[in-house]
Amino acid sequence: MTAVTAEAVGKAVAAGAEALFRRRRPDGAFGDDPPASVLGTAGAVAALHAADPSGGADLVHAGAAWLRRAQHDDGGWGGVVGAGTAVVPTAVAVAALALSAPSGSADAVAAGRARLATLGGVDTITDPAISLLCRQLLTMAGMTAEAGPLRRLPLEIVLFDRVRRQRLSFRTAPFVGLALMQSDMLPAGRLRRATLRRARPAAVRLLRSIHDHEGRTGALSEDPWPAALVLLGLARSGEAPDIARAVTGWLRRAVRPDGAWDAVTNLDLTRSGYAATGLIAAGYAADPRLHATRDFLHAARKTETFEVLGVPPGGWSYSNARGWPVTLESAEILSALAGLPGAGADPVLRQGLAWLAGRQDSRGSWSLWVRDTKLANDGPCPAITSQAILALHDAGHPDDHPAVARAAAWLLTRAAPDGTFENLWYRDHTSGTAVVVAALSRVGHARHDVVRRAARWLRDTQLPDGSWGPGDGTDGTVEETAWAVQGLIAVGDPDAADAVDRGVAWLVAAAGPDGAWPAARVCNYIRHHMRYPNAVITQALALRALGEYRSAAAARSGAAPGAVAR
Repeated sequence: MTAVTAEAVGKAVAAGAEALFRRRRPDGAFGDDPPASVLGTAGAVAALHAADPSGGADLVHAGAAWLRRAQHDDGGWGGVVGAGTAVVPTAVAVAALALSAPSGSADAVAAGRARLATLGGVDTITDPAISLLCRQLLTMAGMTAEAGPLRRLPLEIVLFDRVRRQRLSFRTAPFVGLALMQSDMLPAGRLRRATLRRARPAAVRLLRSIHDHEGRTGALSEDPWPAALVLLGLARSGEAPDIARAVTGWLRRAVRPDGAWDAVTNLDLTRSGYAATGLIAAGYAADPRLHATRDFLHAARKTETFEVLGVPPGGWSYSNARGWPVTLESAEILSALAGLPGAGADPVLRQGLAWLAGRQDSRGSWSLWVRDTKLANDGPCPAITSQAILALHDAGHPDDHPAVARAAAWLLTRAAPDGTFENLWYRDHTSGTAVVVAALSRVGHARHDVVRRAARWLRDTQLPDGSWGPGDGTDGTVEETAWAVQGLIAVGDPDAADAVDRGVAWLVAAAGPDGAWPAARVCNYIRHHMRYPNAVITQALALRALGEYRSAAAARSGAAPGAVAR
């Protein structure tokens, strides 16, 4: 190690591991302190005002006050606390305050409308669904000039399950909520009314299926934003009052002490999967503190089909055993289980791997929720596909395993002209490029021209201080530096050694006195429009990078990597 000593790396790993273990709960899950969400809070305030104006008045009052405090001096809002002003949160916050607290929010609304205009308005929103959502909320608030034309949602798509799954995917519930909101906003002709008479009961049945699957908690994926959109639709349409009451109750239980709501309330499985893989790479696979984490992961595997998206049992969600099954978290958890002692005899690991292989798209990729989806925000995704490859590889599947070979072949066709790869759920392009480079390198493609070009892009975009950002000159982050280091280590190219050394030195220096690394907003909530930080993922990625660096150095010297026993 030339840029940083083995002793310094070892100290950073030890301190970082203990900082991560301090986030472990008695049940084995890892906790976090997420920032408050403008979208979640604005949606909850507007929905509670519509659904329960008297019973929810205290929550509406506190939430509206929080929104006014969160408004920036320029009149706009960011997606989460600490984020800069952006169009989507500004449009949603302005509409929510005008709908729920007009008398006390006149100045805030006026400043927000002015700022929205200077940002270019909702016409600048690139995601058609999010653009329509903002237009609809602004129209409901009487701001038709800002909203512009409002397009009717084709609620009848719910009558065709396969089409609806592929085109709406995980957006099914908020889509239904938005469509139900339109029932008293857009006039319908005779033919349209006849179609809606068939579609509305089917739409409500979809919501009821989700409601029943989640144990009738009203959580609706444990995310206040889509839950609020569904509640708004139910309140305005008068449908399913029992579900509306349950969602209202869940929003009351999920509110923060400061009157705001989080972006996603429960990411227990996301955090725990990353925490486990980070600690395993750092040498802590045999640490008894991970026993409870393995038990937690075992117990959280889904045993029921998720009918709304047609996903069979066997995978994991990002929240708990009743959550929505997703490929990304499932792959990370499978990598964790594969790295823990006794993996060879773990039936949960074996069954989970079979589920993962069964979720592969027909083209060889993996999507997040729905196989062969046509929704761009679901898939196919190079980064998710890479995580699936890594999970299969970590569990001992050979390079020529059909699922691995098909996925690698697909990835080799997905590079952008500059050599980069996309990542749907983390900031482009360092994250996606590095994960793809790591996955392809580990299954025998390190010398392929596609991989070499992607690795060269990583080397070329390293910042002078040794860190990486998204590749556009933006300041470096712990997360992106850790991803890049892992990717370049996997390639094993001597030309990348100096870049790896400098990246590791930057990571070691970036750790705080308590062993924790600062988290950046690299996790996508609405791609291109809203991101949030996740401190556990940050800590885990840094530990994984340093652990892999230490293991690679040990392999070069012929020494044992040296697991840490407790």
